[in-house]
Amino acid sequence: MKKIFALAVSAMLVMGMTACSKPAAPQAGEAAKTETTQPAAQNDKKDQLYIEVSALGNLDYFYDHKMGMEKAGEELGVRTEYVGPAEYDMNAMVSAFEQAIAKKPNGIVVVGFEPSLDAIVNKAIDAGIPVVTVDADLPTSKRLAFVGTGNINAGRMGGEKMAEMIGQKGKVAIMTKPGQSNLEERVQGYQEAFSKYPGIEVVQIADTQSDPVIAAQAAASLLQKYPDLAGIVCVEGAGGAGAATAVKEAGLSGKVKVIAMDRGNEVIQAIEEGTISATVAQQTALMPYYATQILYNLNNSKVQITTDNASAGVLGIPTTVDTGVIIVDKDNAKYFKR
Repeated sequence: MKKIFALAVSAMLVMGMTACSKPAAPQAGEAAKTETTQPAAQNDKKDQLYIEVSALGNLDYFYDHKMGMEKAGEELGVRTEYVGPAEYDMNAMVSAFEQAIAKKPNGIVVVGFEPSLDAIVNKAIDAGIPVVTVDADLPTSKRLAFVGTGNINAGRMGGEKMAEMIGQKGKVAIMTKPGQSNLEERVQGYQEAFSKYPGIEVVQIADTQSDPVIAAQAAASLLQKYPDLAGIVCVEGAGGAGAATAVKEAGLSGKVKVIAMDRGNEVIQAIEEGTISATVAQQTALMPYYATQILYNLNNSKVQITTDNASAGVLGIPTTVDTGVIIVDKDNAKYFKR
């Protein structure tokens, strides 16, 4: 059903295709902010502004968010911005969101890292600014839609891959950042997949704090505590890099199977080297890309679901779009290099 929603969104869009130049990769420690310029061919929409608000802009992962916003802006002929702190700082993210509201944009895209963002999302909605969450959802807020990975299914796919690699038996550890809804769903998916195999035992869920250094320390502790560990699965980007470091330093590359999350260059390199066995890659750029298109359609291309959508309380947009994941291993890793 989620795929049908995604196809429906694509069919509704009115886009003028233009060439897309690759945005500069983010620099570590730098507060990320990019803005696109609209093509002259769509002057009737040139004053519309759509803003994505996020955090962790210093991570490679959010390069794809910036690229998705830029591409949507170019194709729709509107202005787009990506704003927010370089680190995981919710206070700074709320401040960036406040500044975005002050610009009175036509819509805001936001990564719903944690429920503490509900209030600022609701403030935007109450001010008449539509909001769509991406990547991580805020289902208890007034947001209009969510675009992102079906995270439970992503975990299941990773779990099936790990089960295949370890012969459906052995001890496995999960690495995550507790308390983040999208990551909790991925953990759930892994647990559901492993529950099908009586020979697989999940021995521990370790905290990475979304920091590669801390993740490496956590993985090293797992390897010491469980010398017969068969595999480590990671549900966020920092975990894979950290696990790869620990496994390599312990001389266990290829012996302890590692499944990472996402497609950072260090992860792809580790797959080619054999330290990481596979990664679950999200189609991240599609999240802000489709989210911006949903907001654009809300403002410009309403489909008459009823004889009077406004009176019927019908927005005419999908409420959920699953952008899907891809298992990346040695067979296809080369295509995911940036």
